[in-house]
Amino acid sequence: MSALYAIGKATVAPIIRIAWRPKITGLDNVPRKGPAILASNHQSVLDSVMMGSVMPRNVYFLAKDQYFLGPGLKGAALRNIMYGLNQIPVDRSGGRASLLALDAALPVLRAGHVLGIFPEGTRSTDGRLYRGRPGVAKLALDAPAPIIPVGLMGFDKVLPVGASLPKLGPKVEVRIGEPLDLSQWQGGGEVDSRALREVTLKLMNAIQQLTGQEYVGRYAPKRPDQLATDADS
Repeated sequence: MSALYAIGKATVAPIIRIAWRPKITGLDNVPRKGPAILASNHQSVLDSVMMGSVMPRNVYFLAKDQYFLGPGLKGAALRNIMYGLNQIPVDRSGGRASLLALDAALPVLRAGHVLGIFPEGTRSTDGRLYRGRPGVAKLALDAPAPIIPVGLMGFDKVLPVGASLPKLGPKVEVRIGEPLDLSQWQGGGEVDSRALREVTLKLMNAIQQLTGQEYVGRYAPKRPDQLATDADS
C-alpha cells in the first residue's frame, strides 16, 4: 500500500463514514485474502472513493488513461497522485483497445489484491443500469478471480452530475452481493466471446437485483464532457 493511499484510508475514509453514515450490507462477502473483483453500478464521480472507504481491504481502481498522460510538471504530479491512490490507467476508447488495456489489471489480481471496476464503463446520468462491458468477465476468467457484485445507492444524490460540491443529507447504501458462480466457464481453455457475454449478463443481473434499477440492454451513452474530450484528443 502506498503512503498516499494509507493517508487517505486513515483520514478521508472516516470522514466519509461520519458525514454520510452509509448503510453497508454483505461485507462478509468480500474475501479476507486473495484476489477479488468488486463490480459495481456507477452513478457518481465519488463512487470509487465511497466504495474504497467502506471496504476492509485496499482496493485498486481503473481510471481513464488521460489522467496519466498530461504534459509537464502538472501532468507528472497528477500521474504520481493517481498511482499513489491505487489507480490503474486504462484505455476507455472502446472496442478491442479497451479490452486489451484491461490486461494492466491482471498483475494486481494475480498478486492477490482487490480490484474495483464499473462494468458500465461510464456513469449513468439517468439512474438506469446499462449493459456491462465484457472486460470484467475477461479479467475474472483470466486471473482467475471471483466477481462480487456491488450495488451503490444514493451516491448520485450526494454529487449529482454537474455539481461541484458534495451534499450532506442524502441517504446512501452499499449492498455487496455473493460472489458469482463462474464454474461453468472456468477450466475450458481459451475464453470465447460467448462466454464473456454470458458472464457479463449474469453480473449485470446480479447488480440489478441489488439496486432495483431499470436495466437497459445497450451501452451507456457518452456524456457531453466525454465527447468534448474525445474531440480534442
